[in-house]
Amino acid sequence: MDLSGRLTHLATRRADPYHGFVRAETKIEHAAAVDLGSNSFHMVVARMVRDELSIVDRLRDRVALADGLDAKKRLSDDVQERAIACLRRFGERLRGMSPTQVRAVGTSALRLARNSRAFLERAEEALGHKIEIVSGLEEARLIYLGVAHDLSDDVGRRLVVDIGGGSTECILGERFEPLRTDSLHMGCVNWSQRFFPGGAIGREAMSDARIAAGLEVQSLERAYRRLGWDECVGASGTILAIDEILRVNGWSEGGITAKGLRKLRKRLVELGQVEALTAIPGLASERAPVIAGGVAILTALFDGLEIEHMSTSQGALREGVLYDLLGRIRHEDVRDRTIRRFMERYAVDLEQAGRVQRTALALFEQTHQGFEIDHAMGTQFLSWASKLHEIGISIAYSGYHHHGAYIVGNAEMPGFSREDQQVLATLIEGQRRRFPPPRGVELPPVQQRATLRLCVLLRLSVLMARGRAESSLPKVTIEPRKSGYALSFPEGWLAERPLVQADLEQERQRLAPAGFDVDFS
Repeated sequence: MDLSGRLTHLATRRADPYHGFVRAETKIEHAAAVDLGSNSFHMVVARMVRDELSIVDRLRDRVALADGLDAKKRLSDDVQERAIACLRRFGERLRGMSPTQVRAVGTSALRLARNSRAFLERAEEALGHKIEIVSGLEEARLIYLGVAHDLSDDVGRRLVVDIGGGSTECILGERFEPLRTDSLHMGCVNWSQRFFPGGAIGREAMSDARIAAGLEVQSLERAYRRLGWDECVGASGTILAIDEILRVNGWSEGGITAKGLRKLRKRLVELGQVEALTAIPGLASERAPVIAGGVAILTALFDGLEIEHMSTSQGALREGVLYDLLGRIRHEDVRDRTIRRFMERYAVDLEQAGRVQRTALALFEQTHQGFEIDHAMGTQFLSWASKLHEIGISIAYSGYHHHGAYIVGNAEMPGFSREDQQVLATLIEGQRRRFPPPRGVELPPVQQRATLRLCVLLRLSVLMARGRAESSLPKVTIEPRKSGYALSFPEGWLAERPLVQADLEQERQRLAPAGFDVDFS
């Protein structure tokens, strides 16, 4: 039986209450994606028609989040207020939609902002939904997904490029699967600020911007040229704006070419100032302050990757988020696939992972209401943590919980936000010994409370499955209490297992300083 089959077998056995769980089917007619970009905020609302998405509403606002990052990488008060006002408008449109219908993601500027956590608390209240900060490579994956669904899937390999406000994503993929993803720390906003301060666009400044961007592109030139592609596609505001300018001015017969870019660069330098760029037909006034930085970056990509022609796509990050959300709704969550790949890579003991998972989920079913933990969230994270709790053993048994937490907290995990990975790493690190785990303090207070309660359940499950045999798992009744829990074992079971009893006594001592009381009988 292959890995997928064995996991399905482990998850669906129903001989006793510890054998898995049934996920309820939910019919959802609408879904929404919110993209908190470094230059603009976007929202799309779509209706699902026969498992396909039909866009029914779009909202966009140029917030210029990256403009509000000061020298200490902190978001200014002005840009925060502008962002909050935008999210309140978005939130009004999303009113009445459930958390399972909405996914909001933050990108480069929020990855960099040192005060992003405080901002996110206000932002989530304004939007009415959770906001995830995604890594650059996760952003690239979602962009590719959005572009791939916008194009026919009969082309071979494609190169997708997206120049955002604070980062540039490059992806090589086939059909709906990315093969390589890269995120470069250069975008139309930060490049315009760095090389064209005050709105002055000089010949030397344009040359410097191109050279600096070329140095960034060098890191991927060899690999991309070696892999090759059949089609090059650009996405999002900067590239779409350049494509529009070239078309309107007759500088390209279709799509973006090196010749067309050269004519646009020449015109930007001739005009010399952002205020004068309104003389360029096809250039929107709000795009003018950042177009020079975007042109310099795109030129470096054309030169370094030897791109001859680039077509464009209306699909981008927000559409990719929608399709990723549709996969979650249909229980085709890419995060589950990521977990399976990690289990394969680190040769996880599937039988033991299944024992811990079934025990943890059975305990959670008895406690989630008393612990006030969202059922879907708790079920997902306990399942994932159970499956990966021993991956650190591949490095060394000594401190394997630390090794596993480091892997999960720092590896690229498609589908997971940075906060998702921190929650998962906290559960894995906190499965044994020290409690609470050090990583727990990095989480927001509300998330921290729920995560530590889940961690307690995982610790107990690992402890009870220590015998690594199905027969060693007892039928336990657990009662949640305000400051901990009470366990009831079958009569005489503990007396026959002095090791488990000693482990429980030690667990009581380790949890007590953190305010958790453990009673067992």
